[in-house]
Amino acid sequence: MLPTPKKYFLTTGSGEGDSELTAFDAALLDAGIGNINLLKVSSILPPNAQYSPGLELPFGAIVPTAFGMIISEKPGQIISAAVAVGISENSFGIIMERTDLCTKEEIESKIEKMVQEAFVKRKMELKEIKISAVEHRVEKIGCCVAAVPLWY
Repeated sequence: MLPTPKKYFLTTGSGEGDSELTAFDAALLDAGIGNINLLKVSSILPPNAQYSPGLELPFGAIVPTAFGMIISEKPGQIISAAVAVGISENSFGIIMERTDLCTKEEIESKIEKMVQEAFVKRKMELKEIKISAVEHRVEKIGCCVAAVPLWY
């Protein structure tokens, strides 16, 4: 059984590559999470998790991460990715991730609404929303990634 993470941060990145995988790798490096192993998790932020921007993770660590990514091979196309964390007063939080063919401003608006809906469905009071988003104009093969790594 894994321990419950106590820290988190939001990050985004974009990149280009000669293949889909190298574009994804470039986006992860741009986001500052290219030298860890992502363990994909869903959308719950543990209670009392501390927001820790700039948290340095050990190379090669297996890191529970909620993330979304988008890849395009269409030159000139705008792609975007965003993550948002909704924080409640006395309970757990909600993490949402979204990718789309739209601008950064559009995806920020969409993901904010997603967090609000998740809180309404759970009948929880939303105290604060943190959002990180990125957009990228594809040159050859482009990727955007948005992530919320969780740590101990």
